[in-house]
Amino acid sequence: MHNKLECPIMSTIAMISDKWKVLIICKLRKGTIRFNSLKRELQGVTQRVLTQQLRELEADGLVYRKVYAEVPPRVEYSLTHLGQTLVPVLESLEEWAGEHCTEIIDARRRALAGQVEARKVPS
Repeated sequence: MHNKLECPIMSTIAMISDKWKVLIICKLRKGTIRFNSLKRELQGVTQRVLTQQLRELEADGLVYRKVYAEVPPRVEYSLTHLGQTLVPVLESLEEWAGEHCTEIIDARRRALAGQVEARKVPS
């Protein structure tokens, strides 16, 4: 069995699979953004989680963090060249999801209806 780091697709999925990472990348595709602006745009994310997700994206080489020597310190984030190469992939995924959204929702409804019906059948 292959370890997730040995399989490129599994490694990539693992890299961006946390809830906020794809959303962060999508926000950064528009350009450089300051931490607090990013936090405001990602409604519901805590400061701790956003910091952790940004650090992981930086460690993976997808995000660049620039700290300005000011008081208070100003921190800006942007996509690296590597991060920018991921944008078309995510845009393709977004396009696919938009095209197939109705089919996915219908399939989920059928599956849920089948589960409800299965519970009604006497044993």
